[in-house]
Amino acid sequence: MEEKLLVQYNKVEVCRKELIVLKEVDFKLYAGEFVYFIGRVGTGKSSLLKTMYADIPILEGEASVLGYNMKMLKRKDIPMLRRQIGIVFQDFQLLTDRSVNENLEFVLKATGWKDKADIAERVEQVLVQVGMQKKAYKMPHELSGGEQQRIVIARALLNSPQIILADEPTGNLDPQTGQQIVSLLHSICQTGTAVIMTTHNHHLVDEFPGRILKCENKKLVEVNNTKD
Repeated sequence: MEEKLLVQYNKVEVCRKELIVLKEVDFKLYAGEFVYFIGRVGTGKSSLLKTMYADIPILEGEASVLGYNMKMLKRKDIPMLRRQIGIVFQDFQLLTDRSVNENLEFVLKATGWKDKADIAERVEQVLVQVGMQKKAYKMPHELSGGEQQRIVIARALLNSPQIILADEPTGNLDPQTGQQIVSLLHSICQTGTAVIMTTHNHHLVDEFPGRILKCENKKLVEVNNTKD
């Protein structure tokens, strides 16, 4: 079976506020791959992720994400692209004024789901997948950081994305909880969803192996292990 190519970047330049943070980025992502972007703060890891869901435009080079030409992407097509990508933020970004259930229902309704029974079923499915089915009625502030991050991952899974982009998902968590979150992301990856995770925690990368690409000196370089 031929591997399914999800992302292809060729000589891409990534800019933030007029400054080039990465240049000549060559990168391919296939279905079911787990990829780490490592590197110091400010080396362009998060910016590179943002180009993949059209938060930062690509002006130089060739880039395709899930069949979309990212240089020619029309504004009206961005929601369709983002529906196929799950995004996990370091700072959770849950709606604090509504329960876990309501947070997840809100996303489904916003992305075009109409049938109440379908919505309820899908919410339950993703909560079971992340081990949070008993916390559906809690408010975000009643959950620990690790529990909130599990809900964020559940939210990212709602529309059965082909890719999950996790930007420093363990950044606000203690080491043990961080391990549990990365373990969860790896288990999701084994179902065929590709995962790209940015991190500067080398212990996690060593413990949960994946492809490693390092951002340094404005380049994205594949490395064999975190010692490189």
